[in-house]
Amino acid sequence: MADLATLLEAWEPVIGLEVHVQLATESKAFSPSGTTFGAEPNSLTDPTVLALPGALPTFNVKALELALRLGVATGSKIRARCRFARKHYFYPDLPKGYQISQYDEPLCEDGTIELWVANQRRKVRLQRIHLEEDAGKNTHHGTTSLVDLNRAGVPLCEVVTLPDLHSAEEAAEYMRALHRLVRYLGVSEGDMEKGQMRCDANVSVRRRGEDRLGTRTELKNINSFRFVQKAIEHEIARQIRLLEEGGAVERETRLWDADAGTSAPMRSKEEIADYRYFPDPDLPPLAVDGATMRQVITSMPELPVPKLERFVREYGLTFDDAATLTDERELAEYLDAAVRSAGDGALARPLASFILTELLRVLGGRPITEAPVTPEALAELIGLVASDVISGKIAKDVFATMCKTGERAGFIVQRDDLRQISDASVLRPLCEKIIADNPKQVAQYRGGKDSLLGFFVGQLMKATEGKANPSLSADLMKKLLAG
Repeated sequence: MADLATLLEAWEPVIGLEVHVQLATESKAFSPSGTTFGAEPNSLTDPTVLALPGALPTFNVKALELALRLGVATGSKIRARCRFARKHYFYPDLPKGYQISQYDEPLCEDGTIELWVANQRRKVRLQRIHLEEDAGKNTHHGTTSLVDLNRAGVPLCEVVTLPDLHSAEEAAEYMRALHRLVRYLGVSEGDMEKGQMRCDANVSVRRRGEDRLGTRTELKNINSFRFVQKAIEHEIARQIRLLEEGGAVERETRLWDADAGTSAPMRSKEEIADYRYFPDPDLPPLAVDGATMRQVITSMPELPVPKLERFVREYGLTFDDAATLTDERELAEYLDAAVRSAGDGALARPLASFILTELLRVLGGRPITEAPVTPEALAELIGLVASDVISGKIAKDVFATMCKTGERAGFIVQRDDLRQISDASVLRPLCEKIIADNPKQVAQYRGGKDSLLGFFVGQLMKATEGKANPSLSADLMKKLLAG
């Protein structure tokens, strides 16, 4: 059997994703219990979660506001009136025997998620975004199964794409883009290790050139970007090889085993009729009024894709640097604040470079909110470099002191006498001495070994404790070495 790359010349994958995003509320979708991760098992329950007789749901309006933010950000059509339905299935982690979800009247439809694939802007169409509640969690230990209902009733948005994705890599990029978007919006923390974002992938393959979709399988509950890519790659290969050998793909739900790097059948895939949807009689229709929509629209931040394009266009950053700096909203806002404080757009690139190389190194993976210097303080430091008050090398030393003491750059430079030497009459005698002390290197340089210029400039930097103006030093050395 040929390898997957060869097989993909004849076969086209078709992928749709259903992503469950936990909404950042303090209480559950239809009851007052908390949503804190890591609480004692079954400690976040109440009569509604436990489906005790007489308990009635009350919808958490905060969940609606968060879902609307995601709907607006994706350009979705938002229903002025939607309703909840009961989705019936029978698992131990679902005490009611049904899940409150939305069926024929979802909150949002026909939006798009924007992402970058190979540095090209791309839109993935959404079928719908709807509200629902989460189920609990089953854990299995040998022949014993335990049920924790802490997650039962946690509010979710289910974001469902059309079959617009055609590779595992694209699917992983879509997941990253959605993760970035919900965090920008404050809709969700999106911590996949905590189950705050989970993906079900619908995968099929068809001969290239065909219009009809192949039989799809569903991969359930994938909880990392890497596993999304690996699970889909595995499923694409499995289906193609099965079809190449004359077999048929079964419509089924499969469970991805990340440790084994393989999937296994979980159950036959349910059809819509199996869930016996009907409107929830305990919940009135959900109305979205104009005041709520205006509040949501006016509170929207600049979104990740437009922000990245602005950083490239206005700040002159490379695509890769802009992508890194816009990956987290707080990091992008830190750069914007520093540029505003500098009052000079020309400093955007050196500010971005210093953030990427020095500030992120000091943070060591911690969030930018823990930065030891403010954007304004960093802008002052880079301004001193731009105005030739200090060199780039001295700036790194000053920055280290700023991180330790919290002192401002200007104060440190003045106190420690770190101003750059930009007076040629001061530097020339030092250059002449260095040339006189290194006749061998002088001969090699004059013999054509131009790279030795760095040696001479380095000696001057050493003699001035790094205070010599680098460009002036190089120019002086060149002239004196030319004889």
